[in-house]
Amino acid sequence: MIQNLSEFKHGKILLVDKPWGWTSFKIVKKIRRSILNATKENFKIGHAGTLDPFATGLLIVLTGKYTKKVNEIQNYKKVYTGIIKLGCETLSSDSETEEYNFSSISHITPKLITNISKKFLGEIDQYPPYFSALKTKGKRFYEYARKGIKIVRQSRRVKIYKFHILKIGIPYIKFFIECGKGTYIRSIAQDFGKALRSGAYLLSLKRERIGNFSMNGSSIELKISKEFPCYLLD
Repeated sequence: MIQNLSEFKHGKILLVDKPWGWTSFKIVKKIRRSILNATKENFKIGHAGTLDPFATGLLIVLTGKYTKKVNEIQNYKKVYTGIIKLGCETLSSDSETEEYNFSSISHITPKLITNISKKFLGEIDQYPPYFSALKTKGKRFYEYARKGIKIVRQSRRVKIYKFHILKIGIPYIKFFIECGKGTYIRSIAQDFGKALRSGAYLLSLKRERIGNFSMNGSSIELKISKEFPCYLLD
């Protein structure tokens, strides 16, 4: 139980275990409503790094003066685990849209997968997904994508510190990745398929850690919602 809810105005860090299907904005809105109902005070609340609706895991929510730490936290390394599915694609490059463009995977072996994974280490160039929250001409990419409008995307350089293949059960590949700011794991999955001369998309994703923050390091549980665990750092 939190003794002094007014401390949220000064600044608190909340670690949320985001469930599948929730948007990061919906999580923040839920927490804002719960805290403001209790404190009767108005102050800033925001998150430090979006998770897509289909993704799960760590979402950092900041309150009060701590919202100034957003940019600092977004620059931290991030760790994810997930599953790539080979042999087909989706328009969103994840499990939110239907599979299509099926391709052969008969030539793919565990050895080939392991060898290709080494090419994704270090600084690499990638294109952000069409279904992303980036903006062009005042609109989000996904707003164009949902209308079937193709836009010109600029490649961006990102850094991959670690990329381990944890388990192979073709057509599924379980992986671990540690990456820098701005990395789209969906783009990694799509490009990984191309490198294997096959289609691929990100079937599932969990964010395990941001810098030194993880759900394992959480402390006081906040009773914000029955749908997801939320913890307050001391």
